[in-house]
Amino acid sequence: MRIDQVQSALGEILQWTYPADAALSHWLRAHPALGARDRSEVAEAVYDVLRNLRRYRQFGESGVGPASRRLAILGLAATQGADALAEGLDGVEAQWLDRVSRIDPATLPRAVRGSLPDWLDERLGAMESPDTLIAALNEPASLDIRVNPLKADRDAMLAELQTSAARCKPAAMPYSPWGIRLEGRPAINRWPQFENGSLEVQDEGSQLLALLVAPRRGEMIIDFCAGAGGKTLLLGALMRSTGRLYAFDVSAARLARAKPRFARSGLSNVVPVVIDSENDTRIKRLAGKAQRVLVDAPCSGIGTLRRNPDLKWRQHPEALAELGRLQERILNSAARCVAPGGRLVYATCSLLAEENEAQAGRFLASHPDFERLDAAALLGARCETLKLQGPYVQLRPDWHGTDGFFAAVFERRKAAPLATPETPGTPEAGPQA
Repeated sequence: MRIDQVQSALGEILQWTYPADAALSHWLRAHPALGARDRSEVAEAVYDVLRNLRRYRQFGESGVGPASRRLAILGLAATQGADALAEGLDGVEAQWLDRVSRIDPATLPRAVRGSLPDWLDERLGAMESPDTLIAALNEPASLDIRVNPLKADRDAMLAELQTSAARCKPAAMPYSPWGIRLEGRPAINRWPQFENGSLEVQDEGSQLLALLVAPRRGEMIIDFCAGAGGKTLLLGALMRSTGRLYAFDVSAARLARAKPRFARSGLSNVVPVVIDSENDTRIKRLAGKAQRVLVDAPCSGIGTLRRNPDLKWRQHPEALAELGRLQERILNSAARCVAPGGRLVYATCSLLAEENEAQAGRFLASHPDFERLDAAALLGARCETLKLQGPYVQLRPDWHGTDGFFAAVFERRKAAPLATPETPGTPEAGPQA
């Protein structure tokens, strides 16, 4: 029965028409009779298959019957144990599962062992310690939450959760001063602390971006690609709900989903704005006016494979070139809004150089009015235990326990003062003859 359910869900998801989380939610809504445990076991097996799809497909070549059934069997065997499947397998299937379970992954090529498409295996393989990086990207992520600094203190909240949600083993994050890490998948959206805006879900790497933006009270700040509003909320709280915080996004649906979060947060300084494109006239009106601008750019999302394993199968190298052009256009547009002496933070949840260092280098080459700050030093000054090599921030799941995140920080040079008669080296005007 469980094999049939997982096979059915995979049949929908592996068409790659929609992101896996949306496709799985659709499938679960179509099966309302499933209890909480059933739903959890189906979801766990489905995500295990997505993480290990290439390896499982290779194992499946030696079996018989529908390929999607063999994938479901492997996913359930990995998450529930082979014994839990005994009653659902015929003799041939049981023998096949026993045989492939004995294969040592270390004997497989890295791209198969790590279940990566060739292009991504090549990119990640060129990085430092590729084996630990690939292994970490294939591990399920913890659930990262943070307190709303306007409403709660992290240590007090941690003590509260260690009593009310002890089964999730709440622990303080190693770097973020607001973060709490949980085990398992609790229904946090039903917790009173979530409903009253004291808690939000946000990966630790994303939380650390707020330290790079370093907002101050009373400033004008722009979150250029606000999305669902997680970073906007933290920036607004750090501004103590003063000044003006613009939340720009081209998706009205994303900003609509963010509005309940804004309402819960207690913030009154957030101005959500749906823009047509990076050249919207409302952006042009803010030219040179913002003290801080955050660009958390649309990207491949390769750094989030722990949470979104389907991305490695839905993303293609051809799409990276178009993404790169979009990132460049957005960054150029956002830069126009930065006031002299103001700060521009460019970030992605990618590990790929063409979206990160190469993009930052291109920006500097075409914007002599900006200088690069050492983002790693800026963050290290706020997180003493975080060891990074500058000038950029690159977080990795195997080294930092976060999603893969990149950040660069630029500062607009202050305009040089106009020369006056008293300026040294300027000849004074003499009396008229």
